[in-house]
Amino acid sequence: MGSPSPPGAPSRRLSPTAANVAVARRFVRSALSGVPPDMVDTAELLVGELVTNAVIHARTEIETRVWVTEGRVHVRVSDLRPDRGLVPHDRHPYACTGRGLALVEELSTSHGAHSGEDRKTVWFELWPGAPAPPTSAWETVAPSDDTVSVALSDVPYALYWAAQQQWEGLLRELLLALPGGVGAVADGAGRVVARVGAEGGPEEGLGAGAGAAGLRGGAETGGGHEPDWAGAESDWAGAESDWAGPEPDWAGPEPDWAGVPLEDLVVAQDMSNVICASMTAAVEQETPDSSTLSLLVAFPKHAVTAVRTLRRVLDEADAAAQQGSLLVLPSLPQIRAFRHWLLDQIAEQLEGGRPTAWTLVPGAPGDTPTDLAPWDASEVEASNVPTIAADDRNRIIGVNSSAASLLGWDAHDLVGKRLTVLMPEHLRGRHTAAFTSLLLTGVPRILGRSIPVPALHRDGRVVPVRLRIETQESIDGRTVFVAQLTARTAPSRDPSDRRHTTRPAPGPVHLPTTRKKSRKANFDRSAPEWLPVFAETGRAMASAHDVEAVLRRVCHVLTQGLADWCAADLFDEAGHLKRVCVVHRDPRVHVSGDHLGMLPPVSEATQGSLPRVLRGAGPLLLTLTPPRGQAQSPLEARQLELVEELGGRSAVVAPLRAHREILGALTLVRVRDEHPFTKDDIPQIGDLVRSIALGVDSARLHRHIRSTAEELQRALLPELPRTGQLEMAARYVPSSTTAEVGGDWYDAFTLPGGDTALVIGDVSGHDLRAAVAMSALRNMLRGLAVDGEEPPGDVLRRLDLATHTLDPHATATCVYALIKGQEGGPWDLYHSSAGHLPPLLATQDGETRYLDAGRGMLIGMDPGLPRHSACDALPPHSTLLLFTDGLIERRGESLDDAMARLSRHAAAHARAPLDVFCDELIIKFGADNTDDIALLALRPTP
Repeated sequence: MGSPSPPGAPSRRLSPTAANVAVARRFVRSALSGVPPDMVDTAELLVGELVTNAVIHARTEIETRVWVTEGRVHVRVSDLRPDRGLVPHDRHPYACTGRGLALVEELSTSHGAHSGEDRKTVWFELWPGAPAPPTSAWETVAPSDDTVSVALSDVPYALYWAAQQQWEGLLRELLLALPGGVGAVADGAGRVVARVGAEGGPEEGLGAGAGAAGLRGGAETGGGHEPDWAGAESDWAGAESDWAGPEPDWAGPEPDWAGVPLEDLVVAQDMSNVICASMTAAVEQETPDSSTLSLLVAFPKHAVTAVRTLRRVLDEADAAAQQGSLLVLPSLPQIRAFRHWLLDQIAEQLEGGRPTAWTLVPGAPGDTPTDLAPWDASEVEASNVPTIAADDRNRIIGVNSSAASLLGWDAHDLVGKRLTVLMPEHLRGRHTAAFTSLLLTGVPRILGRSIPVPALHRDGRVVPVRLRIETQESIDGRTVFVAQLTARTAPSRDPSDRRHTTRPAPGPVHLPTTRKKSRKANFDRSAPEWLPVFAETGRAMASAHDVEAVLRRVCHVLTQGLADWCAADLFDEAGHLKRVCVVHRDPRVHVSGDHLGMLPPVSEATQGSLPRVLRGAGPLLLTLTPPRGQAQSPLEARQLELVEELGGRSAVVAPLRAHREILGALTLVRVRDEHPFTKDDIPQIGDLVRSIALGVDSARLHRHIRSTAEELQRALLPELPRTGQLEMAARYVPSSTTAEVGGDWYDAFTLPGGDTALVIGDVSGHDLRAAVAMSALRNMLRGLAVDGEEPPGDVLRRLDLATHTLDPHATATCVYALIKGQEGGPWDLYHSSAGHLPPLLATQDGETRYLDAGRGMLIGMDPGLPRHSACDALPPHSTLLLFTDGLIERRGESLDDAMARLSRHAAAHARAPLDVFCDELIIKFGADNTDDIALLALRPTP
C-alpha cells in the first residue's frame, strides 16, 4: 500500500459532511508547504475526490494523512468501511458519476487501496519526475462467503451501463439535495447511527443550491470533481489527529426528502455499490465483444430487503426528477424498464425464484430498445434505409448517404448540426418542446411509432416522409435517438449523383472492456481456421440472390470447417418463423423433412435459447442440452428434437440481426467432445453471423424490391379483351438481373367502332421514372385512339406531339395496330411503327415473315416528321406476334440472327395453342434475360 507512514505524519480526522471536503483540501495544501505548486494543486484535487467518495459511500469518520519524503507527496484517505470495496468505472466521456478514481489513476504516479480489519485506506503518491514505480491497480473486495449466485441472462451491456450511470446520478442528487447538508454517520456495518451538521450550529452546506452545483459539476466535469460546497469554512479546533466535527446529534427522527427517509437512502446507496461491484466482477469473467452477456453474479444472501429498498428509492427519485424537484434528468423508458428487470431478478432469485432473461420480458411499446446491441455508427452508414442518429443535445451524430441524398445533403456536412436543420420552420419549436419534454419527464410520445411529417430539403422544398424513432444505448454511456425515414413520394435525383453508392460495411461491435485484459482469440487452434471460413462465406453469399439459397450455401460452408451441422431459421413477411435448411457435414446423414418448414410461434411466454436469440440475445453458447421432455415451449421442443436426432455436445445459437431488426437465427452444433465450442469462439462467430445477416438482408431486400417492381409492372398491364373470333394471349417477364421496374408494356382494347387495337412499346430507361413515363404514354395513346379512331400512323403522330409537349425528354418505341374485318373474317391488320421491332406473322403452315412496312422514328425524336400506316392481311389461324427487344437481344448475337432464330421457333410452334405458343417462346428466349420481356399474340379463329 505504498510507502509506510512515518511517525508524526500530519493527519486530520473529519466527520462525513460535505463541508469537510473543503476542509480536507485546505489541510492538504497547508501540509504541503514548500512543495511545487503543480503537485500541491494535483494533491488537493485528488484528496477532494477521495474524501467526496468517503462522504457519499462510507459515511464514517474519515482520516486524511499526508507527508513528503525526498520530494515525493504521499497521501492516505481512510474510512471505517473495509467491507465496501472500491468500484472502478469504465472511463466514459459522458458519465456523470464515477470519475473520481479515474482522475486518481490518470494524475497520480502510483495509487492503490487496502482493506484491513477495521478500516479501508485509499492512497496515492505524486513523484516530481522519473523513474516512476510500476503501474498500480485498485484492490477490490470480494463478496462475502454467504452469497447466492443470480443468473442474469441476455444482459445488453451498453444498456446496463447506461442504467447504472443513471441510477448513480439519481442517488447522488438525492444525497446532495438533503436539507441543510445533513450528513449520516454510519457504524462499521453501514448502519446509520447519527446525523451531523457543519460546525455544530445550524446545519449548512448542502441545500438546493448545492444540488444544482453537483449537477453542474456532473455536466461540466463528469461529476467526479469537487462540487461547489456551500456554507462557511469550518475552523475545527484541536490537535491534527482529533475528531474534526461536532458531537453526533442522537436525538430526533431521521429526516426525509422527496419521500425518501435518510435510512432508506443510506441502504440504497450501499446496495447500489454492492450491485456495481458484483456486476463488475462478473463482467470481467466474460467475453467483452458480445452485444449481450449472460452472467452468474454473486450477491449477499440476505440482501433482498436492501435490493427492494433500492428499487423503491430509485422510483421515488425518478418521480421527483420528473416533477423537476431534482436537478437530474429522469430515466428514459428503456432504462427504467431494464432497471426494474435487473433489481427484480436479483430480489426474486435471492428468494429462490426462477430466472427470466431480459429478452423474454414483455413490455409496452417504447419500453425496450429494438436492438440489444450498442449503437454503432457504421451500421447507420451501411443501412439501405435512410437513417439519422442524434444525441440528447439534439445534434446529429450519424447519418447515412440514403438519408443525406433524400434531403439534398452530403452526409459529412450534416454531422454536428442540430436536428432542426432538417425541419420546416413552423415545426422546429414543436420539436424542441417535445424533445425537451421527453428528456425532462422520461415519458415517450412518438418513440416506436411511425409518424408522417414533412422534412426540409436543403434547397428549401418540403419532402413528405414517414418517421420512426427508436432509442439505442452507445458504449460511451449516451442514449442515441435513431430515426428511420421513409419517403412518401419518390424523390427526384440527379442521375450524376453517386453519393448513394458509397456505403461502408459495418464493423464488429466492441463493448467497453473491463480492467481485466480480454482473452486473445484462439486463432491457432486446429478447427476452425477463421480467415478461410470468412472468405468462403463471403463467396457463398455473393453467388446467390435468393434468401433461402444464400442460407443453404452458407450452411454448407460452415459445416466444412466450423460445425458438424447447421440450421437456419427465418421470419417471413408475416412474422412467422420458418426453418429454411438443416445441413450436415456428412452427406450420408439424412435430415428428415419434418424438421423443415414452419415452426411454432414465438410468443412472449415462449422459453428456451432459440426464443431468446430471436428476441435479440446472443450469440449464446450452449454446453448442456436438456432432454426433449424438459422443453419449456413447443418451439424449444422442436429444437431439442432436432438435436436429439443429429446429436450435439456444444452449440452456438446466434441472431441474424441487420439494421436493428432480427431476421432469424443460425444454430451451429458440434457433436464431438474433442473440439467443443468455447467462449473464445463467440467473438469470431458473432462477427461471422453479422456479415451473414447483412447478406441475408440484402437478398431479402432484393427479393422485396423485385417483387414490388413486378407487382407494380403487372398492375400497369391490362386485362385482354374478349373479342369472339380473335384469340389473344400475352406474357410479361421481368429481367432476371435487376429488381427495378421497366418501361416495357403491351395493351389491347376495343374501340367504339368495333375495331380491336393492339399496342406494344418500350420506354427508354429501366427505373421508376421509365415506368411512370410508360404509364403516361399508354394512357395518352388510349385516349388518342378512342377519340379519333384514325389510321395508326396519324395516332402515333399525335402521340409524338403530345409527348414532345408534356415530357420533351422522354423517348420510346411503339407499334400501334388495328384489326379490321367482319365477323368470321377476313381480317386486315393496319399498323404503324415508331422505331420498334416489326411484328412477326406466322401462318398455320409454318411460313413466317416480319411486317416491316409502316416504319418511322422513335417517339420523342421529331414530332414534325410524317408517319405512315401499312396494311397486311391476317390469314385464318395465323399467329401475329408483337414483342419487345428483351425477347431476342443477346450479347454477342446480331439482331438479324436473333430475329431469324425467333422466326424459326415461331414456325415450329405455329399450330400449338396460343398459350402454349407464348410459353414456348418464353422458355426458349427468357432464360437469364437481362431485359424485361413483353409479348402480345393474336390468332384469328373463324
